[in-house]
Amino acid sequence: MQTTLRSAITFKGVGLHSGAPVRMTLQPASANYGIWFRRTDIADDTDALIPARWDAVVPSKLCTLIANRAGVSVSTIEHVMAALAGTGVHNALIEIDGPEAPILDGSSAPFVAAIMARGLRELTAPVRAIKIIDPVEHAEGEAFARLEPGAEALEMRFDIDFTDAAIGRQSRELILANGAFVRELSDSRTFCRQSDVEAMQKNGLALGGTYMNAVVFDGERVLSPGGLRHEDEPVRHKMLDAMGDLALAGMPILGRYVGNRAGHAMTNRLLRALFARPEAFRIVTLGAEAEAFLPGANLSADDLPAYA
Repeated sequence: MQTTLRSAITFKGVGLHSGAPVRMTLQPASANYGIWFRRTDIADDTDALIPARWDAVVPSKLCTLIANRAGVSVSTIEHVMAALAGTGVHNALIEIDGPEAPILDGSSAPFVAAIMARGLRELTAPVRAIKIIDPVEHAEGEAFARLEPGAEALEMRFDIDFTDAAIGRQSRELILANGAFVRELSDSRTFCRQSDVEAMQKNGLALGGTYMNAVVFDGERVLSPGGLRHEDEPVRHKMLDAMGDLALAGMPILGRYVGNRAGHAMTNRLLRALFARPEAFRIVTLGAEAEAFLPGANLSADDLPAYA
């Protein structure tokens, strides 16, 4: 059955790109509500509600940004969206007093830990999911993102290739069922190269970034204190981002996602390609047996990683 949060959860931090302080509260919501953001700092005469949906995404650099028809927006939502999908939250209202979600430690782990500590409430409505029945792909040069049929859960493969020796080529495959997101991906942090930091900050980006909320690489070195949480933390974080961006489909996806050098914009273009082809998917209502394959099914405290 569909779920929501048992009660409200508040997070305080700064935006990764804006550097501005922000307060964000996850509120329970009714069945079939979905996930919406509400800007609490917006004047009462302006529409402050923004749907967390693929068709609300607007072009943005280095993060996922959604906006409504009034132009009210919120950015860097991918980590909290991944946490909601990964813990099995189907309905929530996210109240936020600024234009960017808090970065916290650069991963989804703080969101996941708080959601699991608070717990979920089951609602009296079945879960509906998007079952992929024909392949859909978006490609740009060597980079591509693809959805394939033949999976009873969300499966994912991701490949990255960076010139920095500390990153290099990395690949990982995962079946995102029964807590795998929480155990394997949720604590993997956003990352960048030291050579990119100054350029980003000159362009008004990464103003809230520190060595404590991002993994910074410089050639063969990892500059962030404590080093990596996983040997392949960069590719795991790319999978985390993809999880959050795919959650903007509005329902769980049953199929295989393959990403090669893909990013936020490419995954959103993949969703747009999917919904432009209604013959490529089917909306299915899940019973208890099928729900057991969803990312948030059967979670326990033992699934939480050490950094949560």
